[in-house]
Amino acid sequence: MTVISKFKKKFYFVAAGYFKFFANFSLRRWRPRIIIVTGSAGKTTMLNLIESQLGNQAHYSHNANSAFGIAFDILGMSGITGSKLKWIALLFKTPLRAFTFKHVEKFYIVECDGERPHEAEFIAKWLKPEVSCWVSLGRSHAVFFENEVKSGKFKDIDEAIAHEFATIPKNTRKLVLIDDENVKMHECTEEISAKVVAVNQKALKAYEAYPERAVFDFGKHKFEFQEPMPRDVTVQLLMLGELMDYLGEKIDYKLTNFQMPPARSNYLEGKKGIKIVDSSYNAHIISMTTVLDMVKVMHAPHKWLVIGDIIDQGQLEGEEHKKLAGLLLDAKAEKIVMIGRRTKKYTYPLIKDKCDVESFDKPQQALKYLEDNLTGKETVIFKGSQYLEWIVEKLLADPNDVEKLARQDEAHRRRRASWGLK
Repeated sequence: MTVISKFKKKFYFVAAGYFKFFANFSLRRWRPRIIIVTGSAGKTTMLNLIESQLGNQAHYSHNANSAFGIAFDILGMSGITGSKLKWIALLFKTPLRAFTFKHVEKFYIVECDGERPHEAEFIAKWLKPEVSCWVSLGRSHAVFFENEVKSGKFKDIDEAIAHEFATIPKNTRKLVLIDDENVKMHECTEEISAKVVAVNQKALKAYEAYPERAVFDFGKHKFEFQEPMPRDVTVQLLMLGELMDYLGEKIDYKLTNFQMPPARSNYLEGKKGIKIVDSSYNAHIISMTTVLDMVKVMHAPHKWLVIGDIIDQGQLEGEEHKKLAGLLLDAKAEKIVMIGRRTKKYTYPLIKDKCDVESFDKPQQALKYLEDNLTGKETVIFKGSQYLEWIVEKLLADPNDVEKLARQDEAHRRRRASWGLK
């Protein structure tokens, strides 16, 4: 870890406060209507759905969901994607941008992460959004909340994470959208001043998933995606309806301008004619459940799963990977290929005698197995860590489709190379 990295970790919010201070000058001149999208999973999909409706009326915090990233985004700066030494240049550039730059759009749609304790709180108290969309709640990045529990502030990880995300609705001024089926969301929003609207997935009349598309039928209207979207996107679609109604905007049910971000359930054509569903961006038990529920009902004859470890779970990793075993069996895939020490240690022993499964330590081993055994009739669904995007890249029919994959910046390419993935 570099000296700058250590400094950033120790003085994260001190440094974030510096950039926030100057970003505020630009934000106050801009004065947009602020809408925050947050949750353990599905934030980016929600952000992109809103973008498909509001278009150039709004500015969107793409790839900027942290305290630093949002400050840089407000100032029209890209932040850090390469050398840590760029922090020094940003320290001097930020004050100048604060007084010379501002966005002009009517709305600011902000994706807010709750990855570290107090970060969502920092952002919420700073931006004080008019509307917030809380799309999901679960154990993402649980390892970062272990000290919050050890200190006695919370009884368990779930309470600590829920408290962090709840700081956003508590600082929302007008409207809060939550998932009606999530008890903790209801508990966390019982006494807030903003109006709370809970959307319920029972409003969905019919759902169909294919490797290349998905259909959500609500009776009076229907959404059809040109990607294999999971059923849980119902929550985002219902929130989208409530939000557009609140803003007085019409909904384009055809989703003409919707673009799915990389590795969030994207369809790609593979070698030999295989169909690839790439959902390798992240993995915790919520997103695993969402994708595996989709696999279970997907209209496809030969479904193969390529599953990487669930990371950032700390002391909970054994528990979460044992839950994964049940989800994998329930998905009823023709073949399961697992990669990583955690799935090998906790998941594989529970399913090895109950389904057709292979377990590998490294992505290179898994790729070789896939290349040797795929016939071209399969739909291969990727979910998890262990740089699965590298395997997807090697299986693409068109090498140019690599631009549609996650983590294609120079920093991630260097990290993959350090694993021997070239």
